[in-house]
Amino acid sequence: MNPRSDYLSRSRPAFRALSSIGPIVVALAAMLVTPTDARASSQSPLLRVMPALQQTTRRPAPAKKPKATPVSSRKAPVVLRATSPVGTSALSADLGSMLGAKTRSGQWGVMVVSLTRGDTLYKLSADTPMVPASTMKTFTAALALERLGPDFAFSTDVLRDGALGPDGVVHGNLILRGDGDPGLSPRFVRGGPDAPMDMLARFVAGAGVKKISGDLIADASGMEGRRIPEGWLTRYAGASYAAPFSALSLNENIVIVGVYPQKGGADVRLEPASSALKTVSSVRVVAGRSTKLSVRMIGESQVVVTGTIGVNAAPYRVQLVVADPVMFTAGAFREALRAQGITVAGDIKVGRTPQGSLLVTSMPSPPLSRLVSVMNRESINLYAEQIFRGAARGPLRDQAGSADNAYSQLREFATTRMGISPNAIVATDGSGLSVLDRVTPRALVQLMSYAHGATWSSVFHGSLPVAGESETLRTRMRGTSAQGNLHAKTGTTNDVISLSGYVTAENGEILAFAFLYNGADRWNARETIDAMGPTLASFSR
Repeated sequence: MNPRSDYLSRSRPAFRALSSIGPIVVALAAMLVTPTDARASSQSPLLRVMPALQQTTRRPAPAKKPKATPVSSRKAPVVLRATSPVGTSALSADLGSMLGAKTRSGQWGVMVVSLTRGDTLYKLSADTPMVPASTMKTFTAALALERLGPDFAFSTDVLRDGALGPDGVVHGNLILRGDGDPGLSPRFVRGGPDAPMDMLARFVAGAGVKKISGDLIADASGMEGRRIPEGWLTRYAGASYAAPFSALSLNENIVIVGVYPQKGGADVRLEPASSALKTVSSVRVVAGRSTKLSVRMIGESQVVVTGTIGVNAAPYRVQLVVADPVMFTAGAFREALRAQGITVAGDIKVGRTPQGSLLVTSMPSPPLSRLVSVMNRESINLYAEQIFRGAARGPLRDQAGSADNAYSQLREFATTRMGISPNAIVATDGSGLSVLDRVTPRALVQLMSYAHGATWSSVFHGSLPVAGESETLRTRMRGTSAQGNLHAKTGTTNDVISLSGYVTAENGEILAFAFLYNGADRWNARETIDAMGPTLASFSR
């Protein structure tokens, strides 16, 4: 039996996938995982001496030699410090000591290999499948770079299925066809959230189009229809890190709601503007600077804003996750066309590109190398989901852009190219946010080994955050031998802390490592990892 199918059949009842809850209704500011670690405080010394104050006065108590009152029964906190081991035995002893010193519960899986000499320096539960969190993105990156190549670009296309008259009228429909480009955002197109669709609309105007007599067709058939991967929990709903994916996605599927106070009333704007979203506002402008506003998404298309804002208050801006990326993107494109003086007589409809349609214009994405770098360095789940499915489609875009097909492609790639056991990877998504994903530490190290020697090695290495310097590792391992040296992919949820990548040892050996922890004591696990990383950097033999 396929290990993924077997695992899912036993695990599905344990959770509800986010896709089952219907429209997203939660407004988003930026959301982070909530620490679950809580220390048990020891009893106060005062409470331990209280019974002495309750003695009766029936007869004097015999004189006793006073005893020293204990300060506390709490043990001194364990402080982990990196070491500088010389020899494999010393390294093994130091890592083993660190793994047992800090965390109070949970499970560890660790493997360290010298890519220079080819030997294993340390392992603990190296073949135990564990939840990887965002270290799963390294597999997505490798699969995409292997199948598509670093220079591959996604393409968002505009087509027409009717003749274009000399007067600029398209006698038929205009089609907006998505390719899964995750980079349609101000991150790559300067000018704010409206910029990507504004640029595409200018291209259409430049092709001589002035009016469409038919409909605007939104074609997102390049990827599977489900918007939320299997295994994403319901509590992720409304969080920017769990925005739904689609072959047609815009602004990382986030809409910004801005409320601007004016004397005549509040001006409520959407960025990017989209005809697919209706704004309902009952905001009152009051004296002063105070702001008390509520912004909610009702269903898939209504933004409701209520409350008050001071006439002298700063503009209020908040993010919402969109529930229907396809209509949201098509609605933004229609607004951009209108701004260019191009009218669409019909409606927005979701469908496929009719055969025989002619290309009007295209907008290519940045090269895959840049998209992978953003995905890994900033750990953006939407990028991972779209790149994962884009890799499944292949360079000719002739295969299914689904998670199931991507997993099949990944297993074949991992077993035939990397020598990874077929049972060592279970992937239901490309980002690692799914609670159903499983990876062994050995599989992660084998991936690192293969990527190190691949033709796209420099792209892969360059996509990883650097300890003490960049993105998700910028505040970690500062002032240690790992800073500016260790580069690795992080993984963090409420129940997972992980790190996998590379570090150069003191003697010049290049080491590949995987640290995975599953459990509730992740803050102490993170401290343990941040001691083991510099220890590897200081290793010599």
